[in-house]
Amino acid sequence: MIDFQNKTVCLLGAGVSNMPLAEYLLSLGAVLTIRDKKPLDQLGEKAAALADKGVFFVTGDEYLQDITESYIFRSPGFRPDLPEIADAVSRGAVLLSEMELFLAGAPCPVFAVTGSDGKSTTTTITHLLLSAGLEGSGHTSFLGGNIGQPLAHRLPLIHENDKVAVELSSFQLMTIDAPMEAAAITNITPNHLNWHPDMEEYIAAKVRILRQAKRAVLNYGNEITRKIGQECTIPVTWFSRDPIDPRSLRPGDSAVTIEDGNMVAYWATEGREVIMPLTDIRLPGLHNAENYMTAIALTHGHVSTEKIRQTARTFGGVEHRLESVDTIDGVHFINGSIDSSPTRTAAALSALGERPIVLICGGYDKHIPFDPLAEAVLSRKNVHTLVLTGATGDAIEAAMRECPLWEGRVSEGFMLYREPVFDNAVRCAANAASAGDTVLLSPACASFDAFPNFEARGRHFKTLVHEMKK
Repeated sequence: MIDFQNKTVCLLGAGVSNMPLAEYLLSLGAVLTIRDKKPLDQLGEKAAALADKGVFFVTGDEYLQDITESYIFRSPGFRPDLPEIADAVSRGAVLLSEMELFLAGAPCPVFAVTGSDGKSTTTTITHLLLSAGLEGSGHTSFLGGNIGQPLAHRLPLIHENDKVAVELSSFQLMTIDAPMEAAAITNITPNHLNWHPDMEEYIAAKVRILRQAKRAVLNYGNEITRKIGQECTIPVTWFSRDPIDPRSLRPGDSAVTIEDGNMVAYWATEGREVIMPLTDIRLPGLHNAENYMTAIALTHGHVSTEKIRQTARTFGGVEHRLESVDTIDGVHFINGSIDSSPTRTAAALSALGERPIVLICGGYDKHIPFDPLAEAVLSRKNVHTLVLTGATGDAIEAAMRECPLWEGRVSEGFMLYREPVFDNAVRCAANAASAGDTVLLSPACASFDAFPNFEARGRHFKTLVHEMKK
């Protein structure tokens, strides 16, 4: 653990992960500076309290100039190769992040999850399984990382017999090289290409999670992760919605898959095990079965099969992930604000089966292709109306009209509406729905054009729905 006593430290960004970190670093004796583009009076009460404790703030357009501190903590949104950061590092500064500090000091096993889709639900299930395995032991499972809960400031509370489930984004992984008990990549599809210059860097960031992992958990059905696993030098546990021939596994490798409606594992040491029927899983959709397979593979040896079954039967899901909001005049409203990519929206549509759907899509532009979204929407005849909103409305509409299925669906009555303002889009979707329909917010895009994060977008959607009932 680094001795921060009387060391100069700066935090880049006064966001979610850095505010608790600031308090923690102060407790370790650091001489602290926080740099943020917003003026101090717009950074909230926590920032004002830190200023009262002697924390120095550098704000405004020049907030990254003249970084002279010995240690630099970047928030995930700051690229590590920014010229100002690179210049400071060339002069001897040490570049860190909140998550790197946590991983370097974690005294217990860490189970890590990354991927383009499904990582938040998978990390939550992993945490629930670890918690179930620790029941009655007096020890605790901690949950955090990109899922929105910083962990570094909680290090004094974590002991060697506890366990931690962490979600890691590609932004965080750009500079992470840390030991993991087991690490999973749920899948890799085009994402965040407004931040990463190309898919090569995005993939390389994801793969960093495996650098010091004891075991890898990888998606056999995803071409990129399958290639990663085939080149892996550590034991791999595959998960797949399609059966895997256990004879094809390398010595030491395992697989969790689906056979005849059951989740089945082929463990390298214990052999074949029927874990549970898929009907035990309360969360809808095959993508959630994949989330469970990932978590089960990650936590193998740390939780009993019976505890896995109990968790699957009782866990109803995470907020903003196909969250049932309300039914008004026979129209069911579902909040899938977490769906920030076309593949997530495709999975949401698949999970909801054949119910009639009015779909709301659109948001911040991450420069990812929308052809897969058009295919997913137009190939499902139960999706009868699409309402587009936000900055990506033009791009999504263009992908829809260029899809070979477009003319046929329009001739069958498929409707497309454009409402750039989010509130108007929600009301438009509600007006387009009839009794028996489902209005689904599954944007296939990030939220930053109109909201600070997907949570704020989802909660605003729920507020709008509840107001309709009044």
